[in-house]
Amino acid sequence: MTTTLSNRTLNRTLLARQMLLERTSMPIVEAVEHLGGLHAQAPVPPYLALWTRLKPFKFEALSKLIIDKSLVRMTLWRGTLHLISASDVYLMRTALQPELNKWARNVMPPAERVEIDLDKLTRITREFVDTDPRTVAEIGAHLEEHFPEARARELSTQAQMLVPMIQVPPRGIWGVGGIPQNIAMTTWLGEDLPAEAAVHELITRYLRVFGPATLADMQAWSRLIGLKAHAAGLDLVEYRSEAGKVLLDVPDGVIVDESTPAPARLLPAFDSVMFGHADKTRIMSDDARARWGAVRNAVFPPTFLVDGFVRGTWNVVENKDTATLTIEPYFKTFKKDIAGVVREAKAVLKVMAPKKRHVIVAP
Repeated sequence: MTTTLSNRTLNRTLLARQMLLERTSMPIVEAVEHLGGLHAQAPVPPYLALWTRLKPFKFEALSKLIIDKSLVRMTLWRGTLHLISASDVYLMRTALQPELNKWARNVMPPAERVEIDLDKLTRITREFVDTDPRTVAEIGAHLEEHFPEARARELSTQAQMLVPMIQVPPRGIWGVGGIPQNIAMTTWLGEDLPAEAAVHELITRYLRVFGPATLADMQAWSRLIGLKAHAAGLDLVEYRSEAGKVLLDVPDGVIVDESTPAPARLLPAFDSVMFGHADKTRIMSDDARARWGAVRNAVFPPTFLVDGFVRGTWNVVENKDTATLTIEPYFKTFKKDIAGVVREAKAVLKVMAPKKRHVIVAP
């Protein structure tokens, strides 16, 4: 008979695979690869995502790995910027390119859509970003010269979907900032993408960090179709969820007992653990998901975990002398639970704003 896994068992298993049950000493590049990349639309989230998972972890160490090209920032899942290892570019971007091609064709709403030659756009973009880093505005303006019937903003978005580009330092470097500039991936890394994607490897990598999971979960994470055929060729094991859904997993995937304690954790905005499943009940209740998702323009806030599940949001506001971290629970939370969140809050302020006075605002 197929084993049924409780929702709390899936929660603890997910936390363990995401390195959120206990901080580990995994090297940074290995950790980024294990997690399948980190959302990096803003510079700060990758630093916080690793800080909450690794021990020891120094922000400067991550910056050095971006500078020396061990890690890169590029457009990947959901058409947004992610931080991945240089070696994973060839798996991840190749596998996701068909989906990004679809997005490029649908950047503009149907009523405003202008049909242009995307092959030509791709060629012109490649030539423009091949030798020097370019801002998104520069890419859009250059393309608008060739496609005056379209708008620069949409053209630059299409370019980022169609042409693999790296967002170069100093953008993404802790404490430095800088205007985002992009250069051709082949120029930065010296090698083009392979002709075909190893989608089966992508599925295996996904299950090692998000499994056991359904095919729908895999599709929600990757936005790829046709995963069933690829999964059928793999040596996978099956479980059942409480709702009776088939869950797939790698044969050596460790299942963690539901009674395992889960410490409080602060997660950055867009943490990968929040986007790995279509059914998010293993990490947040339906009520919490409704609160979390009630945001404008899909700008999701940083969250915190209590007993392994999302219980609210947090944010940091800095002025000249003070850094204030505010904890806002979604629901009534016991003081002993908030105490764990406050301990994490104090620790993160020490690394985020070491020279400022720290203030914690909690219920």
